[in-house]
Amino acid sequence: MSGARVAPAGGREGRAARAWRLLREHAVTVVAALVVVYMLIPIAVILMFSFNDPAGRYNFTWVGFTLEHWRNAFGIPELTSALWTSVRLALLATAVSTAIGTLMALALVRHRFFGRRAANFLIVIPMATPEVVMGAALLSFFLILNAPPLGFQTLLIAHVMFCISFVVVVVRSRLIGFDRHLEEAAQDLGATPLQTFRLVTLPLIMPGVLGGAMLAFALSIDDFVISNFNSGTTVTFPLYIFGAAQRGIPVEVNVIAMILFGATAAAMAFVTWQQSRAKQMAAVHPQPEPAPLLHPPSREVEQSVE
Repeated sequence: MSGARVAPAGGREGRAARAWRLLREHAVTVVAALVVVYMLIPIAVILMFSFNDPAGRYNFTWVGFTLEHWRNAFGIPELTSALWTSVRLALLATAVSTAIGTLMALALVRHRFFGRRAANFLIVIPMATPEVVMGAALLSFFLILNAPPLGFQTLLIAHVMFCISFVVVVVRSRLIGFDRHLEEAAQDLGATPLQTFRLVTLPLIMPGVLGGAMLAFALSIDDFVISNFNSGTTVTFPLYIFGAAQRGIPVEVNVIAMILFGATAAAMAFVTWQQSRAKQMAAVHPQPEPAPLLHPPSREVEQSVE
């Protein structure tokens, strides 16, 4: 009887030890999964309440399921106008900041010039500066110049200014591990510097450029603090949500937010696929050609083969 009682206890202790060992071996994976789930909880709530049919103006309590708001996602003219303003602003800011940031990253990595260290330091300042300070400083700057008036133009200048830093950091990290022998080989084969950049350098750093562009677009379309200081009478999507929160956010805001999230997730998946494809192509090595024969086969050998 005593032996029968000890066996289950030993079995329980063995299972506990195995479970603890598995937990220690996969602790990083478990913590990462919990962090991802924690970050996706608000998105799941927004998705759920995009199908809600609230009784009043406030979409805080679940009432019932409906697809009406998805069918009429762009039915509110003010919301659609604010969304289009944010998309147009983000696209322009992304295009300008990506072009300037890529060229700046090339200059900082490839060339030695006076003030290079200072430029590397100044690039990080907009990323480390609080948005309240940056927004107030930009507002003072525009008011002192008295041109252009506060509106879409000032928003574009402000968004390009803080997006450039992120593009430079992403593209510069891609250029640091770049193999310069590929460019030298292209030039040895007769390519001009412009052809080398267009056909060799740019395709190889394109994953970094796309990553920086996506980051700039996400930062621009999501910005509220700096836009609130420098928008004037222009209303962007975040500014509309802030104003609507005081009188009741419509369900269409949740729907548009999920559309933007889906588009961003699809773009991130595409960039990830491009990066993995670029790594696979870089890992492929050409097959070595067979070594030539030092002496051609004799006529007797050829006749014996025939």
